[in-house]
Amino acid sequence: MSSQGQKVAVITGASQGIGAALVDAYRKLGYAVVATSRTIAPVNDAGVLTVQGDIAYPATAERVISTGVERFGRIDTLVNNAGVFVAKPFTDYTQDDYATVTGVNLAGFFRITQLALEHMLSQGGGHIVNVTTSLVDNADSNVPSVLASLTKGGLQSATKSLAIEYATRGIRSNAVSPGVIKTPMHSEETHEALAALHPVGRMGEQSDIVDAVIFLENAPFVTGEILHVDGGQSAGH
Repeated sequence: MSSQGQKVAVITGASQGIGAALVDAYRKLGYAVVATSRTIAPVNDAGVLTVQGDIAYPATAERVISTGVERFGRIDTLVNNAGVFVAKPFTDYTQDDYATVTGVNLAGFFRITQLALEHMLSQGGGHIVNVTTSLVDNADSNVPSVLASLTKGGLQSATKSLAIEYATRGIRSNAVSPGVIKTPMHSEETHEALAALHPVGRMGEQSDIVDAVIFLENAPFVTGEILHVDGGQSAGH
């Protein structure tokens, strides 16, 4: 059980990249963390509970939230960080691509957010953060990715909708909208081309996204915000 008053964050897609960095950042803030991904391994930290599973399946969401509450007693923040990105010309997408991307990006948001919100409502407050993509606002002819826009664009709209629905009940809902970030997803040889997609001429760092999430965590008057951390992409070219 967490000590009375210790806050608890649930982070999806937590085994590597931005997700793993978020686990560390929330621990530094003094939160206990429920960390989930398909491949996550147990860690030697009593303040971190790891739960393996595919977030596309509602049963995973149910296990994450129930074991988290059982272990720590509450849920204060949910960071929907898990996501998949498949860039292809629109007519090249397969039914499998569609199922994979909507499964993780939409179904993976839906059930766990419902369950986390129920606990937040009973506690009288909480915070939901969704990680989207700058491509939602800034389609790029060099990066055809309709499935990213379809799913993450839905998340962006849902972020605002949740913010308004729960504004009087102590629950905030925000999103961070990254440009292209240096994570294990992007191999070294692609970095130069990816840097050129940003007006500032470089890729983002994982810490840029983590800092944005932590800013939102500590900003009680901010809700319904889409915080672009994208080197200027959303402003234009």
